[in-house]
Amino acid sequence: MAAGPTLRRGAQGLALGALLLLFTAQLLGAQLPNAPLLCVAGGAGLALDLALRQWWPGVLVPLGRVRCDETMRQLLRDLLVVVGLAHLAEVSTAVRLLVVAGLLACYALHFLTRALAVLVRRSRTLPVLTRNIDTSELRLRPAPPRLLTGAHRRMPLFAVPATAGMLGTVATGRAAWSLLGVGCSLLLFAGGAARLATWLLPGRRPPSTEEVLAWFQRWLEEHRPRVGLYFSGGSGTAYQVNMWLGAVAALEENALVVLRERPMVQQLAPTELPVVCVPKVAHLMLLEHSTLRVLIHPANAPKTSQVLRIPTIKHAFVNHGESDKLSSCNPYAKVYDEVWVAGPAARERYALADVGVDDRDVVEVGRPQLAPIHPYTGPPPAEGPITVLYAPTWEGWTNDPGNTSVLLAGERLVAELLADARVRLLYRPHPMTGSVDPRFGAADARIRALVAAAERRRPARAGARSPAPAPRGALLRRSAGPVAERGALAAGAPPEPDRTAGELAHRTARLEALTSRGWRPGADDVERMLWQSAPAEGHQEAVAAATRAWRAAFWAAQDPEGHLVLTGPRPDLYSCFNQADLLISDVSSVVADYLAGVKPYAVVNTSGLSEEAFRAANPTVRAATVLSPDVAELPELLAAVVDPRLDRLAGARAELRAFLLGPTEPPSQVRFQQATSALLARAEARGGRPGAGRRGGRP
Repeated sequence: MAAGPTLRRGAQGLALGALLLLFTAQLLGAQLPNAPLLCVAGGAGLALDLALRQWWPGVLVPLGRVRCDETMRQLLRDLLVVVGLAHLAEVSTAVRLLVVAGLLACYALHFLTRALAVLVRRSRTLPVLTRNIDTSELRLRPAPPRLLTGAHRRMPLFAVPATAGMLGTVATGRAAWSLLGVGCSLLLFAGGAARLATWLLPGRRPPSTEEVLAWFQRWLEEHRPRVGLYFSGGSGTAYQVNMWLGAVAALEENALVVLRERPMVQQLAPTELPVVCVPKVAHLMLLEHSTLRVLIHPANAPKTSQVLRIPTIKHAFVNHGESDKLSSCNPYAKVYDEVWVAGPAARERYALADVGVDDRDVVEVGRPQLAPIHPYTGPPPAEGPITVLYAPTWEGWTNDPGNTSVLLAGERLVAELLADARVRLLYRPHPMTGSVDPRFGAADARIRALVAAAERRRPARAGARSPAPAPRGALLRRSAGPVAERGALAAGAPPEPDRTAGELAHRTARLEALTSRGWRPGADDVERMLWQSAPAEGHQEAVAAATRAWRAAFWAAQDPEGHLVLTGPRPDLYSCFNQADLLISDVSSVVADYLAGVKPYAVVNTSGLSEEAFRAANPTVRAATVLSPDVAELPELLAAVVDPRLDRLAGARAELRAFLLGPTEPPSQVRFQQATSALLARAEARGGRPGAGRRGGRP
């Protein structure tokens, strides 16, 4: 796997080198002059440019960064062909002038089309974007074809007739080919500009900003939302809001999702909640005149301060996970009316941190999203496999090696696990690993390579080892409810590869059909807003059922002893929890969530602290086996996972689960609803006071 980036860079270098070589050959063909060389190099260069743009556009990105984009490359290509015409073709001066004038007109129309594309794009930039809301009143229309709005596609394609015609003249000496080719390209550019201009006609223009805002106000008055899930974040942070969609959708009150960044509208997971994206703070203030009274915040962001200005809304911070990291008791939390936490541990964390959060404003609601995690039902069979989930966190913004074990202990840990014939390793790195410090990304790549190499060797090793089959009831005990996820494994027989692979392909297609929007190339925000205006009835239930079926098919299709590197949104982390007999992680919210199943876990200590100090500083480690960077404790840990008599931390895990996540009764969703209702009541009481602000003491 480590060779992947190297191979990609090598292939990219070869492609760019081929383009440079063809331009050099074209220059030589024009200057020598040599008609065959010029024709072959010119035609091959244009064909390669088009092929790379269509099938491998990433190769051309470095050229764009140095301003050698498609327009510049085509201009150079045409210039060399014109030079070749002057040297090789006996055409009159008038013909050459016509050809050059036609080419200049083509470029003028190309730049005119680019200007029109900017105007169209600006006219279709609405002040509010939505999902799951009926937008028929706005009379939205599809976007122009991508060919007309993307200069990188239009220029080389529309220039094909002109280049081919001029090369035809070079090869045959007939001027008609040049005139015909340039004329065809001129018609294509002119037609494209005229076609794109129709999107600026009054009948095809989107509604004005004033019309959209008036429509949005009317929708707020009709829908009457009471609770909102507010989120602002960049690429790769959608998981922070996605984990709370189900809990908010299950609330009794009318709810919606409020976003601030346009790309986040499509990154949001499937939901039946109405979704509104309001990028500008001036338009966000429309919420002040709505029935919205409570906003729930899963993350801190610079734009959060903007919505805090609205005096009619109460704000609750729920975070996107709880851990012993300093970020879990951020001083910024004191700006919210209430801080909703999972259990007593977080309340204690804020009190000890002394960051200005009043204990009266801390409300314990549990973690509603942990309901899919199955409880511990017994150890794995002694002969294996022991499924170990290694899910380290990332390096964090502080660039402290103690944040994650990936760099200081990850490779050694994975190597030791892979060396144990009983262990099946699931490696799930944090998606942001290496985003701050490349060293951690490189360590992650080496770990992935170790897992891949071990999996390639495993069939031969497994054949030599010939383990006895697990007792029929062993895997059933471990499933404890997730029998469907265990699939064929729960039946005590190995899955048939062809059947399970076919089932997985079927379930994947079904889930993709339900969750992917299937936008045509070139669809913009307005077109997406048009086609996702209202969810089909029962769509969310269908997505949930398809997701459960996909999980079952995925795990059934895997070798029960095979090592896996798991990235991306599927399978989700909680599904991995249900497969694992043991979690190894760092100080992170992953540990607290895993404790919902009360199964054995370990935390790697790369902080430099002693074990005693490490446990004292991190309450989530109280019931964990602490692994030092040399992972010398690993054999004893695996023995305790297999033999409950050696597991001295079982009772501590049960106690810690209640401390971290709160009681199991009433269910977390019930407590979440109670907290929402109570904060709504506070908001209504506060809103009834003339001139009352959003804070200033509890009522």
